[in-house]
Amino acid sequence: MALIEFDQKKERDIVLIGRVTLDFNPNEINRTLDKVETFSMYLGGSPGNIAVGVNRLGKKVGFIGCVSDDQFGDFVLNYFESRGIDTSQMVRAKNGERIGLTFTEIKSPTESSILMYRDQVADLEIAPEDIDEEYIAGSKILLISGVALSKSPSREACLLALQYAKKHGTKVIFDADYRPYSWRSDKDICVYYSLVARFADVIIGSRDEIDLIEGLPVLANDVPDHEIAEKYIENGAKIVIIKHGKKGSIGYTADKHAYKVESYHIKLLKSFGGGDAYASAFIYGLLEGWSVPDSLQHATAHAAMVVASHSCSNAMQTAEQIEAFMQEHKEEKVITELDWEAKL
Repeated sequence: MALIEFDQKKERDIVLIGRVTLDFNPNEINRTLDKVETFSMYLGGSPGNIAVGVNRLGKKVGFIGCVSDDQFGDFVLNYFESRGIDTSQMVRAKNGERIGLTFTEIKSPTESSILMYRDQVADLEIAPEDIDEEYIAGSKILLISGVALSKSPSREACLLALQYAKKHGTKVIFDADYRPYSWRSDKDICVYYSLVARFADVIIGSRDEIDLIEGLPVLANDVPDHEIAEKYIENGAKIVIIKHGKKGSIGYTADKHAYKVESYHIKLLKSFGGGDAYASAFIYGLLEGWSVPDSLQHATAHAAMVVASHSCSNAMQTAEQIEAFMQEHKEEKVITELDWEAKL
């Protein structure tokens, strides 16, 4: 029996709220950004990438967001619409706000960084009046991205969407998606992140992000992962995934199981984009009614495939492609059940 059950009468599988931006990835890789001459442009932003990933896996996806009223905004809407992602809940910025831009740097397969332009961005202009209660009610899942909580009116729009989701039995996934330059202070992060996490059915974040939610000091190793997971499970969460970078991640479940997730061995091209692929395949597994370990295995397989590719959004895979990858790597054991209190 699946840990999370969805109302199959709901029209959409998932609606996401948050940022959608543009990624400019260097065509000349293994060098610093100041030495790059040309870039390829892709749709970007964590919620945008996840939307594309879940859609690529065959699920019905909608997006709530704000884009610039210019050619780049056209690009985003056309990209979504050409793939069957519903844009009926997307609006245009009214006061000249521009779409966020991300320039990525691939210095080596293991050394990547991002340079983001986020001043007066369109995605943070989504407002409460743009949130349709019936649309939320007609979706199995609402995914809220942490960056969307960083400023008004976007944060109020997210909180209203959360309220509608809880009212109508729509499951809530909170993807912490922390970007430090988006926030005024750590206190703000703690307030708004913890508010959404308290009502989420699934929480996904790195240990550093979880510490921010909890208001813990950096590297608060004296508070073990399982204690934090227990707190959210007591609040009603069914699954808490805490990531530890190269060490892997642990998925904690409400039925008191803990699963260590490791990476497949592949030839890296870049070190970003894997988290969005991970989330999209994990969500797909939940919607399919799979067990948590099976969903986690598909998630880490999808992540491996995307970090071996130049783009993020364009590199999202089909269910058949992920399954074929897992068959090719069937000798690798990437999911291990742990004792509840075990550490990585």
